Amino acid sequence: MGKTELYSLFKGFLDCICLCLARSSNETASDTQRDTENGHLIYKKGDILDDRYEIVNTLGEGTFGKVVKCLDHSRGGSQIALKIIKNLEKYREAAKLEIIVLERISEKHPRYCVQMLDWFNYYGHVCISFELLSLSTFDFLKENNYLPYPISQIRHMAQQICRAACFLHDNKLTHTDLKPENILFVNSDYTLMYNAEKKCNERRIKDTAVRLIDFGSATFDHEHHSAVISTRHYRAPEVIMDLGWSHPCDVWSIGCILFEYYEGFTLFQTHDSKEHLAMMERIQGPIPQRMIQRSRKLKYFHCGRLDWNECSKTGRYVKAKCKPLKKYMLSHGTEHQLFFDLLERMLEYEPSKRISLSSALRHPFLLRGKSQVWRNSWDLSR
Repeated sequence: MGKTELYSLFKGFLDCICLCLARSSNETASDTQRDTENGHLIYKKGDILDDRYEIVNTLGEGTFGKVVKCLDHSRGGSQIALKIIKNLEKYREAAKLEIIVLERISEKHPRYCVQMLDWFNYYGHVCISFELLSLSTFDFLKENNYLPYPISQIRHMAQQICRAACFLHDNKLTHTDLKPENILFVNSDYTLMYNAEKKCNERRIKDTAVRLIDFGSATFDHEHHSAVISTRHYRAPEVIMDLGWSHPCDVWSIGCILFEYYEGFTLFQTHDSKEHLAMMERIQGPIPQRMIQRSRKLKYFHCGRLDWNECSKTGRYVKAKCKPLKKYMLSHGTEHQLFFDLLERMLEYEPSKRISLSSALRHPFLLRGKSQVWRNSWDLSR
């Protein structure tokens, strides 16, 4: 082979490498353009993902990514919710763990947990499809000007929430992030009524069927337990005090949720751990000595007591904001008394003494309406 032929062959080889590198560069640039700087997928109405899901609109957004409403063309164009995880490694890994939990749930198909339909990877975005639900119990409360739910409706929602979380506990799982935002109505249609006491119109949900969602932080009993879990306002004392946690922390969260449904506002409105503990003491009495002695958070305590000055600015705030639990009771009727008895048991400091969800489901408050499904409820009792 002559020098000219060798040169031509070598040039052709270099040209081929350059072309491949250019294509690779273009593909990388193209993939990068699919995402925003913080990892969200860029999409628009009508885009089709995985040759199947046609995007209709955005339903919500979180730190994990976004949830969009889609038409599933493999299911006759039925509407579903698609959770699109950010194209970032830590969120992809969390999504994979969530899928493991969702697959466990799907095996047994519990009635009150949201059902995963499918999952796939789309250019680095883990996507999970679910049955389409409606407003969260928090969003409905917000859109209703934070007017409380009637106690009859609270009972039915509590039954379902307890059954959903009890299913998790029976399967050696702790949800760890129970809050009103993670409990969705199946259908949030409502009737408009006049509230004579508040002198305003009030939305009354027609059907209180709910589903528990967001298993991204759910933890199996055998897995590593993160030191800090739960959204602040629903965080149990054993978590704040770094005493370790298990299923009872979910029960505490449910107690806080039910109080919020009943009053229309958060029980522990704070963003500081020591202030949070001070609020607990104002509402539920002194923290047990044995919990304080075992706590790794020594900075919160002095001489076996919470290091708290009631005369300080924050001390006066807590005193004005909080009162003993039963003083929040809106009526002294039997239903209300039973409801607060259940709350007391759910908000027990000691995890070992806190009521289990299987026992809660046998509590007189939840048993009273066991056979009733509250549809089109016109019960005005508070």
